Amino acid sequence: MEKITEFLPFIIPLAIVQFALLSYTLYHIFTHKNYKRGNRALWLVAAIIGMEFIGPILYFLLGREDI
Repeated sequence: MEKITEFLPFIIPLAIVQFALLSYTLYHIFTHKNYKRGNRALWLVAAIIGMEFIGPILYFLLGREDI
């Protein structure tokens, strides 16, 4: 149990950033109609399954339509 408490100062900020990025990604997916590649359902699945930074980052790099 002591080893876990040693890593908490690193894990908590990463978890906050992860959930903030996922929340912003889901907000962006639900509020926009156009995507460079794929459709809304594809990006929802990619963002939720790849929740650990990979899904949201892929969406912003490959799926988000530039305005």
